[in-house]
Amino acid sequence: MSNRKKTPLIFKHLFLAVSSILFVFPFIWMILSSFKTSSEVLQGSFWPKEFHWENYSEVLEIIPFHTYIFNSFYTSLLITIYVLISSALFAYMLAFYKFKGKELTFGVVMATYMIPGAVSYVPVYVMLAKMGILNTHFGYIISLAVSVFGIFYLRQAFLKVGYEIVEAAKIDGASDWKILWKIVFPVTRSSFVTLGLVTFIENYNNYIWPALVLKDNDKKLITNGIADYFINSSLGRDWSHIMVASTIATVPLLLVFLLLQKWFLSGVSDSGIKG
Repeated sequence: MSNRKKTPLIFKHLFLAVSSILFVFPFIWMILSSFKTSSEVLQGSFWPKEFHWENYSEVLEIIPFHTYIFNSFYTSLLITIYVLISSALFAYMLAFYKFKGKELTFGVVMATYMIPGAVSYVPVYVMLAKMGILNTHFGYIISLAVSVFGIFYLRQAFLKVGYEIVEAAKIDGASDWKILWKIVFPVTRSSFVTLGLVTFIENYNNYIWPALVLKDNDKKLITNGIADYFINSSLGRDWSHIMVASTIATVPLLLVFLLLQKWFLSGVSDSGIKG
């Protein structure tokens, strides 16, 4: 490789290295701050003068992490499954069905994506209350079971599969359900993984909506649990303990991403389409 070609590559790698450090720095600072005293955290020092390992045991005694993390994990998982199924079915219709008003339907779906999510809080809250499922995980899950972004994302991936392939399968007698999961899904698998990971992380980190609909302490998610114990409670703001809680809450997300990063990067780079 000539020096002329090496120079842009060096700058590219240097830029990526600096960007990676900037993105990972807050997480490193959070972990190190979890071993500091609260006064050290407020002083902004990077490295702790002394590692206070007891911070973790103290926080685990105060916060029922097992309950909060379980609630966040299983509700996010179920929401992700519902979003993947509903998005796949709707996207399949928009990609491979021919009917009058198809473009209008797609336009209306995309128009709803422009509406801020907070606008729907009041009507959805009232609906859940009238159905008697307010303050329940079931009500919280079904209120987030459809994603406009998921419909759009999978539709774009499905369009690259090819209408001719789907038509050929229908001529051979395959049902829509079989075509979706036996032909379309294998080709767009990484797009499903990418959408699933994004949906899971988004709902695991969700704060405002679960804070509105989940009031009982044993039903709260990790984000609301941390806020209640360290920001809204009489315990005060012990910043070292807040860093401990934030670090523990982040670990499940890191594990999920590490397990699925290959599929996630593939889905981001080519929308899951190969060949």
